[in-house]
Amino acid sequence: MIELRHLRHFVAVAEELNFRRAAERVHIDQTPLSRTIRDLEERLGLQLFVRAPRKLHLTPAGARLLIEARKVFIRIDRAYRAVRETDARFRAPLRVGVADGIAQPKLSQCFVRWRKLTPAIPLELTEMRASELVNALEREELDAGFSFGLPHNDTIAQQPAWNYPVMALLPRGHELAAQSVLPIAELLAFPLLSCDAERQPGLLQQMQVIVQRHTAKVTLAGEAATLGGYVTRVAAGLAVGLADAGHIETLCRSDVRAVPLKEVECITTFVLHKHQRFGLPEALQRFVANAKTL
Repeated sequence: MIELRHLRHFVAVAEELNFRRAAERVHIDQTPLSRTIRDLEERLGLQLFVRAPRKLHLTPAGARLLIEARKVFIRIDRAYRAVRETDARFRAPLRVGVADGIAQPKLSQCFVRWRKLTPAIPLELTEMRASELVNALEREELDAGFSFGLPHNDTIAQQPAWNYPVMALLPRGHELAAQSVLPIAELLAFPLLSCDAERQPGLLQQMQVIVQRHTAKVTLAGEAATLGGYVTRVAAGLAVGLADAGHIETLCRSDVRAVPLKEVECITTFVLHKHQRFGLPEALQRFVANAKTL
C-alpha cells in the first residue's frame, strides 16, 4: 500500500530535485526522507530517480508519478473544501429565545454583530413568553435567551446584558408633556399603567422596584400584556407610563411624549442560558460575551 506521506515526500523531492531542500520543505531530516523514497520505489517495484553525482533526475516513471500525485492532492484538497462547505451549510444553529416582547435596538445590534463574528453558525430566533423561555432552556430546546428577568431558578443563569434609562411616557396633550425633565414623583402622582405579571414578570418586577424607591403608594390604572397595548393605552390618555429608552426609540410614535426622568433609573435586559456542569460550549460562551459588551 502506498501512503499519502510517500506521495507528499515524493512530490517534494521531484519538484526540488534535491534531498536537502526537499527535507527542509517537509520538515524532516534527509535520512528519513531518503528512506521514504526508497520504500516507495520498493513498493512500486521500479526506479523513480536517477541518482547521478551532484544531480538528481526523474525517470519516465517518476515524471508520470509526479503528474498523477499532483492530481491526487488536488482531489484531496477539493474533498476537504467540499466537506468544510457542507459542514458550514448544515451546522447546528445557535437557538435563541426572546421573551417579554423585547424590541430594543441593542437586541438587533447584538444579533448583527454576532452574525459578523460567526457567519458560519446559523442564528435561529423564537419569540415566546417568559415561562416558555424557562422551559425551553431547561429542556435544552434553546441555547440562550433574552428577558427582562425571570423568577429565581437554580437551573438557569441570568446575566445582565445591557441597560436603558427609564423615561416617562405620556399622552401628547398631558400637562406634564411639555417639561424637558420630569421628577418621577410628579409622574407617579398620576395613575400609572402596569404590565402583565404572567407575560412580563421581569419587567414588572423592575418597574415595581423603581416605583417603590420613590413612593409608598401609587395608583394603578390597569395593566397591559404587550408593548403595543401599553403604548396604546398611554396614547389614549388612560394612564401615564414608564418605558425604557430603547423601546421608545423603536416606537417613534407621534401620539406619545417621552420625557427623561430627573432621577437616573434603568431597565436591565438579561441574557440567559442553562447552567452547564462542564462549562458552556465555545459558541455559546462567545455569544454571551458578545451580548454583554454592547
